[in-house]
Amino acid sequence: MSHTAVRPRGDSPTFGGARVVAPARAFSRDALAARLLGAAAPGGSVAWILPLAMALLGGVLRFARLGEPGSLVFDETYYVKDAYSMLQSGYEREWPENADDSFNAGDPGVLLDAPNYVVHPPVGKWMIAVGMLLFGSDNAFGWRFSAAAVGTLSVLLLAVVARRMFGSALLGAAAGLLLAVDGHHLVESRTSLLDIFLSFWLLAAFAALLLDRDDGRRRLARRLASIVGRNDDGRATPAQLSWGPFLGLRPWRLAAGVCLGLALGTKWSALPYIAAFGLMTVAWDMSARRIAGVHHWVLGGAVKDGLLAFACLVPVAALTYLGTWTGWFLSEDAYDRRWAERNPSEQWGWVPDPLRSLAEYHRSAFTFHQGLGSDHPYEASAWSWLVMGRPTSFFYEKPAGCGEDACSQAVTVLGNPLIWWAAALSLLVLVFFWLGRRDWRAAAILTGVAAGYLPWFLYPERTTFYFYAVAFEPYLVLALVYCLGLVLGSPAADAARRRRGIVLVGVFLAAAVALSAYFLPIWTAEIIPYDQWRMRMWLPSWI
Repeated sequence: MSHTAVRPRGDSPTFGGARVVAPARAFSRDALAARLLGAAAPGGSVAWILPLAMALLGGVLRFARLGEPGSLVFDETYYVKDAYSMLQSGYEREWPENADDSFNAGDPGVLLDAPNYVVHPPVGKWMIAVGMLLFGSDNAFGWRFSAAAVGTLSVLLLAVVARRMFGSALLGAAAGLLLAVDGHHLVESRTSLLDIFLSFWLLAAFAALLLDRDDGRRRLARRLASIVGRNDDGRATPAQLSWGPFLGLRPWRLAAGVCLGLALGTKWSALPYIAAFGLMTVAWDMSARRIAGVHHWVLGGAVKDGLLAFACLVPVAALTYLGTWTGWFLSEDAYDRRWAERNPSEQWGWVPDPLRSLAEYHRSAFTFHQGLGSDHPYEASAWSWLVMGRPTSFFYEKPAGCGEDACSQAVTVLGNPLIWWAAALSLLVLVFFWLGRRDWRAAAILTGVAAGYLPWFLYPERTTFYFYAVAFEPYLVLALVYCLGLVLGSPAADAARRRRGIVLVGVFLAAAVALSAYFLPIWTAEIIPYDQWRMRMWLPSWI
């Protein structure tokens, strides 16, 4: 057989990489692992200094003046008060009318005894409650702390993910920088709504699956090399390469299952990610078996990887999700907690009453979500999200104190236009690299966007908002960084080409940072003259 070096399609680095030996001669563990893993992520101190620096920048932007405005804004009126209620009793309770006034004044003690009907699971509210437990329930910093902390961790996590995916410390730092300074992610990191927690757990699941991809390929290389090493001639027999070996229980997949369960326990819109990420990770395993020379790599991947992948993701996510309802299970009078006792059933009597009560609660909540179609001044169709057709105003007042006759103080969920519009165009480039070159990174990024974006088109009659898009924003940033990597070019390119790439990428990042500085006042509730606020409303639909 020929000894010609080849580059395996679909798994070779987009931005350069070492040539690899042909499958029949690659059954030493190290050689096969190198083929399967592609370009290694950079190591050393730089590997962590740059992501930590981006996280520090993101943290400064998120924690500075976090307590302003000092009142509940937008849907904080639901989730912050629910979080306080859960601290008191483990489940959500009702509040009297005008409870916001008391809460804003630092007196949350007006909480009523009756249970409250809510339609979102408890994880995000428990996370908000952690900040209130640490820093108090009587101040805005306390009830927003967890959102800011999770937003900052998301910057760090995305920088590490991008560094591994692209094999470049610079591109990893670029991803962290873009997420750190973007207004959409920044505002949601400074406001205690559920979506920033959803975004974090989904990104954590993606990162865990990325680590599992590397771990699985090392296992495959190790086990194939061990099997073939028993042969006298050091070559694999057709039987040994028929389906390939089992790879065993993979802890990073279990971690991903837990993260997906926590995401689902934050918002049900995480459900498509469980299916999408499950298919994605099995597709990675099939590709690894193909590159390793396994003959029936589709069936081998489906049977020997897919079944265990399902077990690690779906049941683990489901059990984790059930565990997030512990406070409701332990209560005596949470909403619908005793529904099964009041409604005995011969058909379903074998199901424990707490589970049957929870099932009824979920049926009711699902019906509520299906019928959620009331008009709202800031509703935005999913068609408009990528171009920021209708941003969400979380807070707007006209206070004094700017030295002008008319002043504005605003918190507006509005992304950095350069980042968002460039990212939207980048998705078209990734479709080409996925279909034309079978690049696994393009496919993975598109999977992250599609799972968070496309399901919303199934409910055109439902009231939706632009701020929902934060769930898939990290993958939009990865799409943009993918294209910046194409502009940057391979480290092996000639010096002039490399310099041009560095300059162009540097100019783009500098422009993005400058534009974020321009929009920062309307993201962070700074008091500015009205005409300055008006100048930042570039489109009529932004007002």
